[in-house]
Amino acid sequence: MRFSLDQLLMFVQVVKSGSFSAAGRKLGKTQSTISAAIANLETDLGVELFDRRNRSPALTASGHKLLVQAEAVLERCMTFEAHADCLSDNVEPTLTLAIETPYGPIMPVLQAFEQAFPYVDLIIRHPVYGDVSELVSSGEAVLGVAFSQPGYARELAFQQLGKLIMLHVCHPDHPLAQLDNVTFDDLHVHRRLAFSAHASKLPSSEYLRSTQLWQAESYLALLEMVRAGLGWATLPRQLIQRELGNGELVELQLSAYPHTDWQVGVDLLWARQRPLGTAERWLKEKLQGNKVYERDRNGQSTTL
Repeated sequence: MRFSLDQLLMFVQVVKSGSFSAAGRKLGKTQSTISAAIANLETDLGVELFDRRNRSPALTASGHKLLVQAEAVLERCMTFEAHADCLSDNVEPTLTLAIETPYGPIMPVLQAFEQAFPYVDLIIRHPVYGDVSELVSSGEAVLGVAFSQPGYARELAFQQLGKLIMLHVCHPDHPLAQLDNVTFDDLHVHRRLAFSAHASKLPSSEYLRSTQLWQAESYLALLEMVRAGLGWATLPRQLIQRELGNGELVELQLSAYPHTDWQVGVDLLWARQRPLGTAERWLKEKLQGNKVYERDRNGQSTTL
């Protein structure tokens, strides 16, 4: 290489400071050191960077073009150094988080994580074969955010982050959509589309049994099935607000709960005995302090 990073740094600093002497003061070097470094850089590159005919050095046309490249090289070097510093602090290079709830309520935490640990690769798992608690129990995910279940494996610890609202919905042309009030008996005679990880585990879900049951391992899959008119389903309200707003889905008004929303807790899960790394511990603490909530039909927060 015909030049050094120090020479590029001095080149960029002269442009920012407006003179060799000002750049020297900024970098803690003498004016003669800066002048010599720039002259050597010009010799090594075979290009004149500054027009020195005036009192203050002015960039030449070639200098303007090479300045952009020099700034890009220095920026990449700073990124390289920051990444190395992150690894030297024993920060884990990757972190796996399992999520089955809508992402909106925890997105502020993920944005803060990106700022705090820009070089930690975040892997978000969705429960495909098994639920979030199983992913955390098996070590496939270090943390999990999931709808509350009546009981977890003994090796898991949890904390409730708040509550979200679940809605019973169907296609506008479905027979249930023609009823002003829907009873459990009405639900039972039509095909239910359920999230397979906990089709019968959510609180009060025992009332939602049906003679026909189709299951899917993704809420998004269930949404597409409901939109196709294949049955009715219970879905997180935050996931389907657009479809409700444009009339693609219809909310079923249950006669058993005429004035209340079906609120389901959202839990943070982690393994009791597994030690957490720096980034994992940071994310766990931030998630614990993040309130998950939405407004019910009366405008009240679901989480106090």
